[in-house]
Amino acid sequence: MASISPRGSSRRRTINEINMVPFIDVMLVLLIIFMVSAPMITTGVVDLPSVGKSRAQPDHVIHVIVGADEQLKLKLDKEEAQPIALKQLAERVKQAQGGQTNTPVVISADKVVKYEAVVKVMDILQSSGVQRVGLAVRNSGG
Repeated sequence: MASISPRGSSRRRTINEINMVPFIDVMLVLLIIFMVSAPMITTGVVDLPSVGKSRAQPDHVIHVIVGADEQLKLKLDKEEAQPIALKQLAERVKQAQGGQTNTPVVISADKVVKYEAVVKVMDILQSSGVQRVGLAVRNSGG
């Protein structure tokens, strides 16, 4: 007769728990590394352009208005704004300048217009040789 030992019949149970000690050790080491290295990181300085007011409004100003539907209008001095196609913009601005490339062109856009549309207008004007292209800025009353 074979004797059956109580040890042979019982199986080992596996432990289904996660050992947290190595995880905590790694997190503490990372915390110390970040605490030591944080003061050594230099912050970058960004020089942003400032907006100023000119002393005197120029006599002759050309306004390019980009509407909410991205339709363009051209306004010369105090005249009524006239609709214009993007393809004709550079030619009409050159005509309005009358050979004086120093005449300022101001682009104003509705706040819902995509930035890409404003940059496209600015790019067309600058590539056609218009020297003074600016953006209209509205002060918030606060």
